Amino acid sequence: MVSPRSLAGSLAGRISTKDIECEEDHNFQVTPWEVSGKIDYVKLIREFGLQSMRQLPKQFEHSVLFRRGIVFAHRDFKQITDAIEQKKPFVMMTGLMPSGKFHFGHKMVAEQIIFYQSLGAKIYLAVADIEAYNSRNPNMKELRETAIQEYLLNYIALGLKPENCDFYFQSSRSKNGARANAYYSLASMLARHATFNEFKAIYGDISPGKMTSSLLQASDMLHPQLPEFEGGPVPVIVPVGADQDPHLRLARDVSQRIKEFKFMQLSSTYHKFLPGLGGGKMSSSDPLSYISLTDTPTEAATKVKKYAFSGGQPTIEEHRKKGGNPDIDVSFQMLKYGLEPDDAKLADIQDDYKSGKLLTGELKQTVAEKLSKFLEEHQKKRKQAEKMVEKFLQI
Repeated sequence: MVSPRSLAGSLAGRISTKDIECEEDHNFQVTPWEVSGKIDYVKLIREFGLQSMRQLPKQFEHSVLFRRGIVFAHRDFKQITDAIEQKKPFVMMTGLMPSGKFHFGHKMVAEQIIFYQSLGAKIYLAVADIEAYNSRNPNMKELRETAIQEYLLNYIALGLKPENCDFYFQSSRSKNGARANAYYSLASMLARHATFNEFKAIYGDISPGKMTSSLLQASDMLHPQLPEFEGGPVPVIVPVGADQDPHLRLARDVSQRIKEFKFMQLSSTYHKFLPGLGGGKMSSSDPLSYISLTDTPTEAATKVKKYAFSGGQPTIEEHRKKGGNPDIDVSFQMLKYGLEPDDAKLADIQDDYKSGKLLTGELKQTVAEKLSKFLEEHQKKRKQAEKMVEKFLQI
């Protein structure tokens, strides 16, 4: 049996000094709007001023994303682990952009939400419909429908519970007037404590809509600590991909400048990017770059077999001799990011692929079968989830 620690060494993508020197020759871009190139996560930690994930409490071994090093960095995470160990209240806050299909990249965030809920977190889940209206789709009705049909239903089917969960829309924070006023007032008050240069550094070309959205997003992260919500300062964890870190930095900075409230500094974790089927970034605008959780099992299997980037050799003979590269093989990465939950089985697949014993076609077939089984079961759960939607919309 492979231990979590030994698995981290073999599967989590930890990079040696030699690898760092090699990877620094590659240009890569990580911003809120663009993720491109071969990402050097060690360099990213250094440039963003993050902390590497080290020893974690035992409960985190239950999460594939943590024990395999997919969640690779953090800021102020000790506040959260202390709260968990001491059985004290804490909040997990995240948001969703209601545009496009819910795919396996989104599933990674959903799994973190559900994991934190299992550890006792109060969940704050914001539908960023104001941000989407200002930047993507000026149809609020469509945005609401997408949030529910593509996101909420999948969250519920994956295991999100209505208890201890505050699911809300930015455009309509709460039916409780005091809570709604506190949320929107905070967004307005934060404007005094942010500078134009900060906005420009994050957003480039500034528009009133982008400024409004960013301040509302900061309020999303901070408002659980207001008296009207959790009663006062409380640890808040925000799990994101590294491309969203500028938003975290802005919220963290303004939270310490505003004197009307005593906010605990926000905590955050950063996960690696699940590659798109073609090997590059997964894009919601390109249905051939991702597996949607509403794809039929047949559609999903066909996409994997036809479009998943291979780390194998050009010929069977060469593959048997040299072996494949699981680090760049999209099918293997899908297994690593959770499609294969058993660490020992994943280690065996990795070894067989690297040795050439396992062919690319065989690996794709394994993934296609696992995907088909998962989607068949998940889509049954989606149908059952329809009965629970209203429980999440009563805040």
